[in-house]
Amino acid sequence: MKIDFNPFFKKYEELVKAADDVFQRVSKEHSECVKCEIKCSDCCHALFDLTLIEAIYINQKFKEKIKGNSKRVIIDKANDIDRQIYKIKRKAHKELEAGADENEILTRLAQERVRCPFLNDKDSCDLYENRPITCRFYGIPTAIGGVGYTCGKSGFIEGVKYPTVNLDIIHSRLQQISADFVKEIRTEYIKLVDLLVPLSMAILTVYDEEYLGIKEDS
Repeated sequence: MKIDFNPFFKKYEELVKAADDVFQRVSKEHSECVKCEIKCSDCCHALFDLTLIEAIYINQKFKEKIKGNSKRVIIDKANDIDRQIYKIKRKAHKELEAGADENEILTRLAQERVRCPFLNDKDSCDLYENRPITCRFYGIPTAIGGVGYTCGKSGFIEGVKYPTVNLDIIHSRLQQISADFVKEIRTEYIKLVDLLVPLSMAILTVYDEEYLGIKEDS
């Protein structure tokens, strides 16, 4: 079975465009607060996961656009970073099992600094046009689980009301696209829809029929 990602990539790209439109609108309305500029790489050290469809999309764009030595360098960085992330998450899991407060653990994870494998030596992104949606909202107010977040370099003032992106809604839409994809390919691994992976793992994974659990008679 040849997998046709295009219908699902189109839905994903529509969400990307909507994300960019929101960022531009907030940036225009609050230009004094949005401090994003070329070679500012603060957002390139954030720790976050990707849904299935976004992971596959970025994996495909990486293979299409990055070639030769540049590709090998990024893969090497992804391997190192993925081991780093594994250690961070393993520690957090052990703390949770030991009875630590989940909100405190999540807050600490949000503060972890992990360099993105696409961030090059010139402090620019090697896959900027196809960067994750999370990256596109960095610099304007967002909220996850009712908790607000802003870039530490921005001029947004705590306690003042600003337009805020609810990332839970964005995540739900990404999950729905992933669910539609999983249903379409009739995979044996229905839990794939719940899969969340860091960018480093998305780069390293081979999203073929075997990985996706597609039966031969599909």
